[in-house]
Amino acid sequence: MKLSYSEKISLGNYFTYKGGISCQIGCSRNGNKLCHTEKSLHFGTRDSLFGGSLLSVSKKREKVDIIKRGHNFRAASLIVGQAEEDSFLDKYEKVGVLLLNLGGPETLDDVQPFLYNLFADPDIIRLPRLFRFLQRPLAKFISTLRAPKSAEGYAAIGGGSPLRKITDEQADALKKALELKNLPAKVYVGMRYWHPFIEEALEQIKKDGITRLVILPLYPQFSISTSGSSLRLLESIFREDEYLSRMEHTVIPSWYHRGGYVQSMATLIEKELSKFHKPEEVHIFFSAHGVPVSYVKEAGDPYKAEMEECVDLIMNELKSRGVKCKHTLAYQSRVGPVEWLKPYTDAKIKELGIQGIKSLLAVPVSFVSEHIETLEEIDMEYRELAIGSGIVNWGRVPALNCEPTFIEDLADAVLEALPHAGAMSVPNLDPRPAVVPLGSVEELLVTYDVMRRKLPAPVAVWEWGWTKSAETWNGRIAMLAVLGLLLLEVTSGEGILHQLGMFHY
Repeated sequence: MKLSYSEKISLGNYFTYKGGISCQIGCSRNGNKLCHTEKSLHFGTRDSLFGGSLLSVSKKREKVDIIKRGHNFRAASLIVGQAEEDSFLDKYEKVGVLLLNLGGPETLDDVQPFLYNLFADPDIIRLPRLFRFLQRPLAKFISTLRAPKSAEGYAAIGGGSPLRKITDEQADALKKALELKNLPAKVYVGMRYWHPFIEEALEQIKKDGITRLVILPLYPQFSISTSGSSLRLLESIFREDEYLSRMEHTVIPSWYHRGGYVQSMATLIEKELSKFHKPEEVHIFFSAHGVPVSYVKEAGDPYKAEMEECVDLIMNELKSRGVKCKHTLAYQSRVGPVEWLKPYTDAKIKELGIQGIKSLLAVPVSFVSEHIETLEEIDMEYRELAIGSGIVNWGRVPALNCEPTFIEDLADAVLEALPHAGAMSVPNLDPRPAVVPLGSVEELLVTYDVMRRKLPAPVAVWEWGWTKSAETWNGRIAMLAVLGLLLLEVTSGEGILHQLGMFHY
């Protein structure tokens, strides 16, 4: 079968899937349409640094709209030989989808053990090599101290995080959407720091005999501190498990650029704007979860670039609908004395108040489910700060949750990812451009996680190493005091931790 392109630019990129299917990635500049195709499969490719729009070429379509990005147009077509369109998916295959998320305490009694799981992660609190045996008792100590304050926040939003309930609802909605697209699949939920843990989800995947797995982190943008953390855990489990290491899988590392996501976000923003007396005067305020600057500058974390492009895509969609509001992107939830991505949400809200902004619409752009950072941090803390800074009219766009267009697009993403699933391997990958394509857990970590271990942990007050920050030196002194306390507990078997029943390791 031949494809007739005008001004066709062949990129020379070919891939061969099981069953003899070959695909060719090419570019076409022919107005805004891709020329006719007779046979095609779900497949996507991304253009430019950090990606453009992932395009679906469906076998039920003859033409596909493509998004203009400057002068670049890109589409992906599959050139099918003798193989049938769906031959990559054997009728005996059992398909699974694993949704990844952070997790959160469901009751106030869960707060302390949830915090323990969080701080027991060496990527959150990183001890010097000599003292790493104290990771778990230190996590118990800190989580016990912080639990009362954290519990106040969860009490303010109803006594626990709704994240599990919403994620379960998303999983059920995604399963139904896939069934409507003729793909029977089981959808699993795996949380990093609370139930159902990733380990629990993987055990169920094995029991169900899943042979082809699509891993879908529920973070629109990729970061080595969010998706990367879960992928590191998956890698360690896969390596120790023969069944999982042989199971074909692929990861959808980010999907902020997908049309369904962008359109869903724009629709929610439009709806909230309409509630203001003068929508045209509203300042749209995108608030994203922050990461340390070192992750971006030293390790090449694509998070900042993906976030900026995400906001640009949403604003372009809004402009196409006639919305001409100004906007700002800022970052929230920083901890410790190290520099995080700027501008900071709290500082920017104050600045906008000083500038005379009277109407502000907050958009939680890195979250797809309501949880503590939307319901308490944005709805309560930042709203109070905004009113106190002179902003009169406040609004907040809800998280996507189970918004139909969003769920439909996630289902399309799964369909497009299935042909990429392959058994886990240990490739010798050269450094690649900072694009986050589909790939296996191993491939993604080799490409994007190489430098992470040389970086400070997010809770950098516990990091060992030279810095000119006086605040870090104060933290180091506190660290020495805590380590001294813990050493006393270990060596003598007496002390405040034993008395409180906190040290049983």
